[in-house]
Amino acid sequence: MYESGGILPTNDGKVLIMAGATVGGGSAINWAASIRTPPHVLKEWSKQHDLPLFESQDYQDAMNAVCGRLGVQDGCSKESFQNSVLGTGCAKLGFHFEKVPRNSTEDHFCGSCCCGCRSGNKKGADETWLVDAVDSGSIILAGCKAENILCQKIPANRKQRAAGVVATFGVKERRRIFIQAKVTVAACGSLLTPPLLRSSGLRNPNIGRNLHLHPVQMAWGFFPENQEPAGKPHEGGIITTICKEGAKWEQSGYGTIIQTPAIAPGSFAAMIPWTSGLDMKNRMRKYHRTAHVFCLARDRGSGIVGGEKDIAYRLAESDKVNLKEGLRRCLRILIAAGATEVGTHRSDGERLSVKGATDDEIEEFLNNQGKGRRGVWPILFSAHQMGSCRMGKDEESGGVDWKGESWEVEGLFVCDGSLLPTSVGVNPMITIQSVAFCIAKHILQFLRTNSSQGLTCGH
Repeated sequence: MYESGGILPTNDGKVLIMAGATVGGGSAINWAASIRTPPHVLKEWSKQHDLPLFESQDYQDAMNAVCGRLGVQDGCSKESFQNSVLGTGCAKLGFHFEKVPRNSTEDHFCGSCCCGCRSGNKKGADETWLVDAVDSGSIILAGCKAENILCQKIPANRKQRAAGVVATFGVKERRRIFIQAKVTVAACGSLLTPPLLRSSGLRNPNIGRNLHLHPVQMAWGFFPENQEPAGKPHEGGIITTICKEGAKWEQSGYGTIIQTPAIAPGSFAAMIPWTSGLDMKNRMRKYHRTAHVFCLARDRGSGIVGGEKDIAYRLAESDKVNLKEGLRRCLRILIAAGATEVGTHRSDGERLSVKGATDDEIEEFLNNQGKGRRGVWPILFSAHQMGSCRMGKDEESGGVDWKGESWEVEGLFVCDGSLLPTSVGVNPMITIQSVAFCIAKHILQFLRTNSSQGLTCGH
């Protein structure tokens, strides 16, 4: 269900990436947060990147259509343990927090949507758009990998024309197949669309660059059995609350938001910094009452996708500052909510026993978190990948045009998160699907305009 079986590291091992690799993509295994593109992001893309689509009525209509098809609503009849912790801590500190719209029903109390929603209540692409496609006569080939896009030369034109896809298919025995098409759509995600385009001969320098990851740092807090809020970390809605303290939406738009993650026992064990066997056993014994909250940065820093599983990424200095401040807020929220012990996943496993600690000791602990020093480093995570084939006003600024079509190959469209001009700063599913909705309209217009155009291919 995930790339590399769950965790894909960047080349330097500093960021651990979770990316969907199943029918429905990331929407099949994400945490159901369905947040519209923030207005300041739309303004930035429209004005600074010269892409008027994002301040148009067409884009607003696309978001409305996407949210309608996914059944997005912001009610939650029962909060999970971790979201209750987040809300309680924010309320006591006076931090602004609010409900998160989700593509599931108000009473959906499921902690396993990260492994594919067992009940089908969460309306990912596997429960919506792909069902619509099959109902309209489309065929889905699971376990199929696109190897390259076939292109034809256009006489007296520097551009080529997309003719279809060569792919491998099968489980035990891989077979090579060719699919002929009047339009070819690359929707492999930000980590795999660039390698596909490169292997197909495309050379635009923006392909593979400008990768954004929404880097995340996590904090944890232990709550004794007899203490409110009740519950366990693997139960209930994964993300139902968001804290925007520090998001800087009214300033630069580049800050951090705070939410809660899905942490199963195996993931919990993998993230625990190793200090001793006894410590590991004690931490696992406390799993059922350990709450996590995380800060997610809208990153200015970016990376390069050099090939499959070849990912280079660097934070900007402002990202490091934002993450440090965000992690400090996470720890304060956990302490305010009543955690008796708090910590992060820094490599030295440092933690603080809150009970009995003085204000000065707590302050010193908060100031030390988020820092890296020789032999000690923080662990960053990413569940959102964006921008590695961004749309642009011209070939110098983007890998494709504002309609998602390649500058180099006519009839080749990109339609996934790699199109986004920058990071979004919130869970990007609604943004990605709304952009895809707009691109689909342009594809339909392309087909109508070129309906009489024939294809010839020697494969």
